Amino acid sequence: MSGGVDSSATAALLIEQGYDVIGITLKLWPQDCVNRAEDKCCGPQAVTDARSVCDKLDVPYYLVDESADFQKHVIQYFADEYKAGRTPNPCVMCNQNLKFGRLIDRADQLGADFIATGHFARVEKSADGSRLLLKRGKDSRKDQSYFLFSLRQDQLARIIFPLGEKTKSDTREVARHCNLKTAEKEESMEICFVPDNNYGGFLQSANLVQKHRGDIVDVHGHVLGQHDGIEFYTIGQRKGLGITTPKPVYVVELDAENNRVMVGDESALDRDEFIADRCNWHPFEKLTAPIEVTAKIRYNHPGAAATVTPLENNRVKVKLHTPQRAITPGQAAVFYQDDLVVGGGWITTR
Repeated sequence: MSGGVDSSATAALLIEQGYDVIGITLKLWPQDCVNRAEDKCCGPQAVTDARSVCDKLDVPYYLVDESADFQKHVIQYFADEYKAGRTPNPCVMCNQNLKFGRLIDRADQLGADFIATGHFARVEKSADGSRLLLKRGKDSRKDQSYFLFSLRQDQLARIIFPLGEKTKSDTREVARHCNLKTAEKEESMEICFVPDNNYGGFLQSANLVQKHRGDIVDVHGHVLGQHDGIEFYTIGQRKGLGITTPKPVYVVELDAENNRVMVGDESALDRDEFIADRCNWHPFEKLTAPIEVTAKIRYNHPGAAATVTPLENNRVKVKLHTPQRAITPGQAAVFYQDDLVVGGGWITTR
């Protein structure tokens, strides 16, 4: 229970469906982030709200400290990816390792058969019953299946998503009907441990990166200026480059090995091919032949038609039928066929 309306409505719906419910909030924030995360997902105010909802619903409530694992699997990963010239996706890693990793361990300790969250997604059995399939939530505007692509079959077997068939307005109505204090609570779209959305500032204040000067170069290698560290840039960035050019330029590549930020005009952002690794599949164990999919290269991307071809070592080549802007190493590429999440992987090259 994150202290928001979605997880609150989830608890209410489970009780209505006859489940014996236990509410759990994972304390994820490091101590030095408490003040900044006061009213964010799993922050101190969220704990107060989640406990209030459980009191109202008359269910047991537990606050479980998982901040050490959060520091290791999410925050350190977040910093390491930026240092390597990649743009991380901490929500996917948090779901994989904490919310559907450690939480399952806690469920076992409490004798719980399933875990449930307020994600807008669905889990269904395949036609032959041999696999569990991940699908988009009914509310396309709130669908969160992208962030869940890396979940394994054993994790999906323990998960219930009561909001999968609901819309956001349905969810608020459930909370209103139960007189829950979170019914009108606003959502936060920011990363929970970076509430001001200033990633570079967070990395510095948490002593995860230090400034280190390097060159800003054009696509031909000509030096245009200096930067304070590749960690403070991401593919597609235009503002805050600190250089003057005759026409707008964008970050098109981050070269960690040589500590260089490469910039180019807008057309240099368009690519139609990339490699993804560490792939995870839902309808089958392994991709053995090319397939046609709709590929999302980041959460808010509408998706583009693509051909995915298997490579060695759980890697794939993704050929986009139409070039896409700002394909970013470190982000997840998730592959769909209609509502079905076929699978996904991590973008490694553009």
